[in-house]
Amino acid sequence: MKIERILQSQGFGSRKECRGLVRAGRFRIAGELIDDPFAEHDTEGLEFTVDEVNWRFHERAYVMLHKPANYECSRKPQYHPSVFALLPEQFARREVQTVGRLDHDTTGLLLLSDDGQFIHVWSSGKKRIPKVYEVRTHEPVTGQLVADLLAGVALHDEPAPIKARACEQIGSHTLRLTVTEGKYHQVKRMIAAAHHHVDALHRSGIGGLQLPDDLAPGQWRWMDADDVARLADHSCEA
Repeated sequence: MKIERILQSQGFGSRKECRGLVRAGRFRIAGELIDDPFAEHDTEGLEFTVDEVNWRFHERAYVMLHKPANYECSRKPQYHPSVFALLPEQFARREVQTVGRLDHDTTGLLLLSDDGQFIHVWSSGKKRIPKVYEVRTHEPVTGQLVADLLAGVALHDEPAPIKARACEQIGSHTLRLTVTEGKYHQVKRMIAAAHHHVDALHRSGIGGLQLPDDLAPGQWRWMDADDVARLADHSCEA
């Protein structure tokens, strides 16, 4: 693939902009300056630098972000900064999107991609993909609360009670809750339907993929093949 097209595919601008970038001496492979934007190079395992910043070629972007509180999952946020402000600008040019959304005050694992099929599969409520949340409640957790969530609670406009796939108490005011429906504000609504209130909500897992312990709030990283494979492992009940 021509260097100009490699850079364009990775979000470094139009082909014209990428040609200018290369000709300006800003592009290197293995430390070697490449100033011909029409030079051909294999993309398999390709690592390069732009302005001395390291990049690896990714045909598709699969990214995980540890979403902090008070960020909105929108490119046009209304009240808080956008999660896209935490990511390199190249992702916006690649039209990377969030895979579903988290409320502005919810923290934890957020996936992003420019692969439309991937986004559809992993954001679809019909797929019943388990998502694990750590829930801090305002009132003390009781055995009755856990039992009610497992048995199912009635939500407004839902024809049948909604059950947690798994639920356990992990602290005096903390639950680990697994849901599969992906309904709007589902966890908060379920807790409210059981006569409790959510003080804080953190998503720790999707499918079999867990938020890495070493990924701090506001940090992101590329997902590798093992990460993507773990998503398909649905045995993630608490």
